[in-house]
Formats: sequence, structure tokens, C-alpha cells
Amino acid sequence: MVAKTTKDFFTERIGRDEKIGLINLGCARNLVDSQTILGKLKRQGNRIVDIKNADVAIVNTCGFIEEAKRESINAILDLIELKKKGKLKKIIVAGCLAERYAKELEAEFKEVDAVIGVQTLEREKIPPQVSLTPKHFAYLKICESCYNHCSFCIIPKIKGKFTSRATESVLEEIKQLDNRGVKEIHIIGQDITAYGMDIYREKSLARLLKEIVKITKNIEWIRLLYTFPAHITDELIEVIASEEKICKYIDMPLQHISDNLLLSMNRGITTTRTKTLIKKMRTKIPEASLRTTFIVGLPGETEENFEELLRFVQETRFEKVGVFVYSPEEGTPAYSMSDQVPTSVKKKRLDALMKLQQDISKTAHQRFVGKNLKVLIDEQEAGKDNVYLGRSEYDAPEVDGVVYVQSSQKLNPGDFAQVRITDAYEYDLQGELA
Repeated sequence: MVAKTTKDFFTERIGRDEKIGLINLGCARNLVDSQTILGKLKRQGNRIVDIKNADVAIVNTCGFIEEAKRESINAILDLIELKKKGKLKKIIVAGCLAERYAKELEAEFKEVDAVIGVQTLEREKIPPQVSLTPKHFAYLKICESCYNHCSFCIIPKIKGKFTSRATESVLEEIKQLDNRGVKEIHIIGQDITAYGMDIYREKSLARLLKEIVKITKNIEWIRLLYTFPAHITDELIEVIASEEKICKYIDMPLQHISDNLLLSMNRGITTTRTKTLIKKMRTKIPEASLRTTFIVGLPGETEENFEELLRFVQETRFEKVGVFVYSPEEGTPAYSMSDQVPTSVKKKRLDALMKLQQDISKTAHQRFVGKNLKVLIDEQEAGKDNVYLGRSEYDAPEVDGVVYVQSSQKLNPGDFAQVRITDAYEYDLQGELA
């Protein structure tokens, strides 16, 4: 049986006395879905435990690219081994891989008890959640799926139609998090810059951010994750520049810079518009850290296209760059495009771009040496009494580097500290309590 909604399966098949363990894979958006799954189970009366003590194991999978699929399959196989040894009663496969390949997973893995797919975003309600993040920061999902339909991306087919949450619902959740003492909020979605286009018929992120700033007392940092370049407005840039609580950190996946590839990818933006947008950001928010991602080896990417990308990265000098090798995904227009790039060429281009960016990142980090930075402490480094791991406003958890903080004074997770930066590396900074 394939149960396509979490509610139906949980109410019909999971006993309230059964202990639940969960493995979360993939992005922060998946993490929010996992928190919701656990929240519904906890409200039902189930105990949430470590996977090794669970009766029922849930794996929330990712199916975005080939590497993520392999990781998800390996996690399922590991759980099957535990079930064979009598250490688990049931296995539930949830999330993107389950939504995309429900029938195949059922046929291949007879030991799996249910395949339940992705969560449905509720516009008006705040879902019950069990937090899977440290107490001092939280992710808040304001929309689901993507307004754009890039030719290489399977997300809209997995997630369905783009959906924004009602502003009132978002603000109510912000109030709850603020009252809980959360210090940092990450506003997330596949494309948060399209927020409101479905329900308010206009790009409403800037307006939402102004409302969030007004009502927050304990929250000191508001971070924006995944801003689609074609949907970034002048108003949004002004809000980021003027509001102190909004981190001067712009995560804007560009994917490429060549006009022919931007067109074939259906990115809705040109080379010229991209460069104009970046220039505007650098002018309006000179202290900003720009983070982007690129895909190498897209169908039709020539050596000339790749050289153009290298020149663009060299000239623009992004503070942070992630690079992915193009992964052909069945069901996308790009999957059947001609001029597919050989794997060996993709890997060579990945290495060349990453090598270039490492030098740029290290140089960008050098600007902080000798200066004081506000750092949010995440944890104490294991085995070291006087070293703490923290992040500046220019670092998102999991995807960016850390600040190593030397301090004879006791620091706790969630503390903000003024840190004098003494050294800089490709990804991390080192400093001491100022």
C-alpha cells in the first residue's frame, strides 16, 4: 500500500505506543518537513527517540540529483538491515525520492512498510513541529515548490504548484519563535523571492520582512536562503540594506552566466541583467557577502561557455560559491537535450572552477583580519575547553564555514560575542574574544 498523505498513514498504521526515530536527508526545507512529521506524531502521543531505540524508523529522503538519490537508497538499505536483525518493527520512506519513485521503491524494497511522499504546505496553519535544530536558531518555510520551471530541475514535478503561506501564519510563527528565545531565523523556500505571487499577485517578500522586523524582540538575525535572481526587486535590495536585523548575506543561485545556457535552462534572466543586478547589490549593500551556485556540464555547455563562466567568477569575486556537476534527471526537458557533456569533462570543469574560487574565498576572508565581527556561538569545540565554534552573519549553518573563537570566558550556544579576527582561511575564520 502506498499512503500518499502523512495523516492517513500515521493515524491508520502507527500505534501510539510505538517509539519513532527519524533520519533526515537533503536540504533545510526537508528538515522543516521532518520537524512537521515528528510534530504530528508527538501530538498523536508517540515518543521521539534516537533511531537505535526506535520501533518505527522514518527516512525523509532527497531525490534532487543522482548523488542525493544514492544517499537515500543507502539509508533505506541500512534500515532494512536493522529490521532484519529485529531492531526495527517498521520502515517508512518519506520525502522527495518517495514522491518521485513510490512504485519503484515498493517493488524493490519489500521490507519497507509505507511510502508517503512529500508534506503538503498549509497556507493558514502553523504545523506542529519537533525542533531538530539547536535552540538558538530555526528554519521557517514561507513557500513550497518553485515559481520558475528550470529545464534541468525536477522540483516542480515533485512538489507540485508553487504555494505561499499566508502572511498572518508566517508572522504568528515568528512570534512563537521569538517568544521562545530564538536568536536567528532562516527564511527558506525553493524561491522565497516569489513569495506572494500566487496569493497576493505580487512579489511580497520585502513587505513580509518589514513586518517581521517590527514584531521581533529576541531575534537578532534574519537570514534569507535561496533568492531567485530573476525575481529580486529593488525594494527587496533596499530592505536588506536598511534593516539591521537582516543579515547582509545574499544566497542567489545563478547556475551559469552564458546567455545561451541561461535561455536553455529557462532562467528568465540574461547575462547583462545578471551583471546589472550584482552591481546594484554591491553598490547598495557594499558589506554584503554574495553566495551563489553554478552547474558545470549542462547540455550544450561548450569550452567557450565554461571559459566565460571562469572569467565571470574571476571578475565578480563572489565571497562564497558552490559548484555542482549537471545531473540528468528523467522527466526534465534537459534530460533529452542533445549535446550532453561527457562525465570526464564535467569533473574537469568542476575542479577548475573550485580551484579558482578557493583562492577568491581566501582573499575575501582576509578583509576581516584585524577587525571585530559579531559572532553567534553554536557550540564548544569537542575536546577543547577554550575554543568555540560560531558563525558571523556571513555564514549559514551547514553550507558555509565557521569562526573558531578562542575565549577563556565561558560561552554558551546562542550567545553573541564580539570576536577579533586573527586569521583567515578558504572557508573559515579564526579569532579571539574581543
